[in-house]
Amino acid sequence: MSGEYVENVRLNGEGTAVVVLDQTLLPNETVLLELSEAEELFEAIAMLRVRGAPAIGIFAAFALYVHMRRKAVEYSDYESFTAEAMAFSSYLCSARPTAVNLARQLKRMEMLIVELAGTPAQDIPDAMRDEALAIQQEDIDMCRAISEHGLSLIRDGSGILTHCNAGPLATSKYGTGLGAILLAHERGMRLRVFCDETRPLLQGARLTVYELMNAGVDCTLICDNMASIVMSEGKIDAVFVGCDRVARNGDAANKIGTSGVAILAKHYDVPFYVFCPSSTIDPDCETGADIVIEQRPPQEIARMFFEKPVAPEGVKCYNPAFDVTDSSLITAIITENGIFRAPYCF
Repeated sequence: MSGEYVENVRLNGEGTAVVVLDQTLLPNETVLLELSEAEELFEAIAMLRVRGAPAIGIFAAFALYVHMRRKAVEYSDYESFTAEAMAFSSYLCSARPTAVNLARQLKRMEMLIVELAGTPAQDIPDAMRDEALAIQQEDIDMCRAISEHGLSLIRDGSGILTHCNAGPLATSKYGTGLGAILLAHERGMRLRVFCDETRPLLQGARLTVYELMNAGVDCTLICDNMASIVMSEGKIDAVFVGCDRVARNGDAANKIGTSGVAILAKHYDVPFYVFCPSSTIDPDCETGADIVIEQRPPQEIARMFFEKPVAPEGVKCYNPAFDVTDSSLITAIITENGIFRAPYCF
């Protein structure tokens, strides 16, 4: 990828803290935080300093390792070490209920600890570090494979609409929904990308545009309620989005507003593609109706990112973070394993 690229989640050199790019400050400030305290690790997930389902999972794996590395002396026997690890894992998991990667990667770390029964507690953190690094590398490999598959859906000169952010900031590298776009650009294809701003947290405006401009991709920012007219004018050949959870029947939960874009795409006969690693597919979730939708604070609608409040003080706000796109509206779901089309049965 050309242009500026800042690694969004990693361990510091000593392995004592998680280094995270604070996405709440983009695009105006590039600030790297070193986090090691339990509360600040939780807060980074809850307050979207780290965001994007794959990136959250990677961060959580690193966070559990860092926490237990610090606690290995205090909890020096296997039983107490395990109890503390499971408690902290549960605490982290409660920060964001919708993104399945958070729970899945924490469960993977928990299972590692269970498999190490009988190992001296002080030796377990090294294995946890290796597992967390493996999770990150697997994500990089998956995103590259997803991008390669997605490349077959793009032709030179394509106009693509995005919603929210599904690029390197949401993963480890390349991304999911943006991965094929970035890879196509690297290979010399000319694209026109239209980016929904993605109210209320403006991930499209603040993050997707930031990534695409840094990579040198031709991109245009539009308000969310402009998607219909842009499609009607024939400027959009496909919609590319990521997602936070896919149910077994192919229903997909993604940033609020995604289902509306999918409905518009159906009306204008525009293909609607969902990109995700296979770890985002939840076979235990029957349909989208079973996905828990996170409710966010009212201030995100009424005042966040504005110099002054844009609504009267005390107004009631309904602020779901996600909506569910029905599988009937999804043209295909692209994972590292290939391109899947209806009927979906994961």
